[in-house]
Amino acid sequence: MKKFALIIVFGMLAPYLLLAQNKPAYVLYNAKGKKLTYGKMIKTLVKQDVVLFGELHNNPISHWLELEVTKSCLSARELVLGAEMFEQDNQPALNQYLNGKMTGKGLDSAARLWKNYKTDYAPLVNLAKENKLKFIATNTPRKYAILVSKGGFESLDKLTAEEKTWIAPLPILYDAELPGYVKMLKMMEEHKMPNMAKAQAIKDATMAYFLYKNFKPGELFIHYNGSYHSEYFEGISWYLKKSNPNLKITTIATVSQDEINSLLPEHVGKADYIICVESDMTTTY
Repeated sequence: MKKFALIIVFGMLAPYLLLAQNKPAYVLYNAKGKKLTYGKMIKTLVKQDVVLFGELHNNPISHWLELEVTKSCLSARELVLGAEMFEQDNQPALNQYLNGKMTGKGLDSAARLWKNYKTDYAPLVNLAKENKLKFIATNTPRKYAILVSKGGFESLDKLTAEEKTWIAPLPILYDAELPGYVKMLKMMEEHKMPNMAKAQAIKDATMAYFLYKNFKPGELFIHYNGSYHSEYFEGISWYLKKSNPNLKITTIATVSQDEINSLLPEHVGKADYIICVESDMTTTY
């Protein structure tokens, strides 16, 4: 009798169990919107010079996959890591931590860490520390991007010689016709912020500059940045190609949708690989 009852209960629960088994946390797509496996993506990534991993800053799937992708690539290539989340003037403090000369608490005091550092970026930094990898602080100090947003690139001319070492060399190459910058300008028109795209460009140019400065042939540089900084092969990728058009660059973007079984047309072509996550995913902040 008990056995019969269990069979009935299982029969009632089976549809829900099956549904749970087919509820992935993410789906991976290529640039054309076709599904592919994680393993196939890794086989391509390890053959590149640079991987630009575009994240949604508060998305746990982005951060988990950043760590997993890095681990997978580490087993096949010599790596250098770098991130938007660290500003170039904080490189000395980051180096001290990586070399065991500073504690995590000391790094928190010495560097301007993002509020989600402990949950989302510390695992990457600690992976670098454990494996004696370089971790490059690629971003411009935020205050210089704010300067540009208010006064254009000309506002950078008044920086000291030391401050100029923390940004891409002046004058900053800039193409206002790049679709990403055009879109940003349209978004900012109502806020009367005509230099906002230039503020984005100083970040893109600086990240590309310090990434390429620390790149060595034979190594794979994995860079973590907000997805917008490398979507549609613009931003950081555009500046890298200006430095070296032969550089093999692969981009990853993270997008959010209500349903992830097929990629929305608006996301097709955003990157070589697109991580699609449900819009109701729990955020890290």
